[in-house]
Order: sequence, then C-alpha cells, then structure tokens
Amino acid sequence: MNPDADAIADCVLETFAQLPDKRKPRPRTDGSREWVPLSGIVLAKGDHPTNVHTRLVAYAYRIAKMASSHACPWGTTGMKCLPHNKLPQANGNILHDWHAEVVAIRTFNRFLLDECERIWSTGSDSHSHSHSAYIHRRSHLERSDQEPQPFAIRDDVQIHMYCSEAPCGDASMELTMDAQEDATPWTSPPPTISSELGPDSLGALRGRSNFSLLGAVRCKPSRPDAPPTLSKSCTDKLALKQATSLLSSVTSTIISPRNAYLHSLVLPTSQYVHTACERAFSRSGRLRGLTDETIQRWCGGYRWQPFSVHPTQREFAWSRRNVATHEKAVASNLSAVSTPSWQETLIGGVLQGRKQMDPRGASKICRKSTWNLAVQIARIASAPAVLEVLAQVKYQDVKTHGTLAPREGVKRDVQKHGLSGWVQNTGDSDFALS
Repeated sequence: MNPDADAIADCVLETFAQLPDKRKPRPRTDGSREWVPLSGIVLAKGDHPTNVHTRLVAYAYRIAKMASSHACPWGTTGMKCLPHNKLPQANGNILHDWHAEVVAIRTFNRFLLDECERIWSTGSDSHSHSHSAYIHRRSHLERSDQEPQPFAIRDDVQIHMYCSEAPCGDASMELTMDAQEDATPWTSPPPTISSELGPDSLGALRGRSNFSLLGAVRCKPSRPDAPPTLSKSCTDKLALKQATSLLSSVTSTIISPRNAYLHSLVLPTSQYVHTACERAFSRSGRLRGLTDETIQRWCGGYRWQPFSVHPTQREFAWSRRNVATHEKAVASNLSAVSTPSWQETLIGGVLQGRKQMDPRGASKICRKSTWNLAVQIARIASAPAVLEVLAQVKYQDVKTHGTLAPREGVKRDVQKHGLSGWVQNTGDSDFALS
C-alpha cells in the first residue's frame, strides 16, 4: 500500500508541470530567476500484493501514471502570511497564511467538501448519489453524539504530502545554521512575539531568530524587518496535525477525522535532516511530554497518528537550489492552487487581480467560502446536528461550539505538553456569512 517517496514526489511534480504558464513562476530577462516552494497532497489507494518490492514499484508507477483513478494530488505554491494588524479587516475573505504547506492543506479540505457536495448533487435518494473513490457517506449506525459527521474518508485511502522545501520552523533549523557564514550561536536574548504583540505568546520565537534554540514554537515570517504575525511555522502546524488530523475545524463538522491523518511527508534529500525531523515531529523529541494516558482521553475520532518523513532524490525545477550561480534568486509572490476540478492564482492571500480587501477576491479556500460550502452540505445531507453547529451567526460561534470541544481539547493537550509557546492567532472570527 505504501508508495515510495519518489513516486509521491513525481505525482506532485508532474501535476505542477501541467499547470498553465500563468500559474507558474514568471520568466525574467534581467538576469534574475523566480523561485517558489511547492507542496502537494496525494491520496493513494489500492491492493496489497504479497511481494513488498513489487508492491512498492507497481504502486509507484500507478501513482505517477494513473492519477485519475488511483491518486489525487493537490498542488500549491506560496511563501508569505498576513500581518497581525490586518486580521480584523480580513472578514474571512483573506488567507492568513499562504505558505505552500498551509495552502495545500486548506485546498485539500476544500476538495473533500467538494467531494461531499458532489456525492449528494445527483439525486435525492441513496441509490442515485454520485460515487467518490475517497469519501463515503456514513450510515446512521456509524454516527454518534461524539461523531455526528455524515461523511468519512474511506478506510483504504492513505494521505501523503510532498514539500519541495523543509517546512519553516524547527524542522529546518539545522539547514538555517548550515547556511550561515558564522554559525556561532547568538548570545543575545531571543526576541519573542510577546514583546511585540502582548504577553500571550509566552516565548514563541520570531522566524529564524536564535536558530540555535531548537524545539521552540516559531511564528512567521522569517525576516526580522517584516510586520509580525501570529501564524505559527509550518513545522509547528504539521506537528499539531498528527493529533487533530488534516481537517480544519469547519471541515471536521462534515467529515469524521478518523481517517484524515497524514501517513508520510516527503522532502528532497537536500532538505531532509533526520535529527531535525525527529525532534520537531515525534514523541521522542519535543512532543515527549504527550503521554499515552493523555492521548487515551481523546474522543470524537481523534488519536495520535505520527507521520513518517522520507527523503526523495526528486528536486522541484523552480526551487531555490535550481537557480544558476550567475542568476539572482527572486522569491515569487504567486500562490498557485490546483485540484482535479479547479485552479486559482493568489497574490497576498486573495485572487490575483483583486485588491486585498475586496470581497470579490475571496478564494475558494478562505474561511468564509469554506464555511458557506459546509453549511450547504449540512443542509442537503440532512444532518441537523451538524447544521446546528454551522448555522451560528458568526464564525467565532462555530469555532467555540460544544460539538468541537473534543478537537479543542486535543489541541490544548498538544500545545501544553509539546508545543508550549503556541499563541492563538485571533482577530478574524467576528464575521457572518450574510
């Protein structure tokens, strides 16, 4: 069942190559070259041949060559985030964080909701609903008060992720050290977000500051001269997803988190540092305070599901490492979003060509669009318990509804016992759908 790392990378890279040129980094004539990180999520499913080697080779070929029936990539590129002082103006229409890994996960959530809507869009009785290779409708016997979701990811589906760069934050600190002309640890006190945005962060570090302090929660961006944010690093967010699943809070009201966990993370060999990944993601590293006793209290389909990290020899053509020595590396400001059924190009967290505060620039993966689609699904799927959660007046009321208490409890446990310093990124929840 488990495809190898090169096969996962190939699936994402080949899909990116098929994007139109307008969604790729732009060619330049001034001696510079744009580069951008790429992330993609691949769903894999299939048989289990008895010969392990044959299984891996055969399944690798099917992932790369038969994406329409055996794998499905969600590709995104991007690298920035919204300053904290602009969050109150976002009104649910602007992405807070458009680093490639985060946008890929948001796009994956949108795909799942699109699949749920499609299943119910072709008729009113159970025999006329569309079929999905990845999502299935849960019977009333499968649901409970703690898991009322009408849908779930199928049991035979595995979720894999490829990233062309090491996730920002703790998993890339050794790479940051190696890139310094002088890797001597800094002796000055570490600048924390609390010194700039209030006392709540309790030690979350800014970007790559004090890179010798390992295991810390870090907030974006990495540049010290950029406006501060409370968006946690991609490493921190991925570490948390091992407990909360890849589903967002809104998506988790529609789809059970039970089968929504990442199986593997694939990184280029040049970006893979084993000790960094072990420290950043595992319970033998900074998450060692998360005990079995704590995990056993979790309910609602949540569990601790660690992903494995694997290196691949594949490199992304538009990575920083593929910039020639005679060229100047320039970071692209485009974020390309792609699923099997739709594509978008974003700049500044909104659709390309729209001003950032223009509601018409809202992406399909922004908070308001996702919430709106989830409400529609709850209505057509005849899920009154779920609709009660989603039909709140404001987004913050959805997030704090009691039905989401199991998810919030899991988050608190992980943040308390492994990701101390985590600060909530508040300021864009006081909006309604109307």
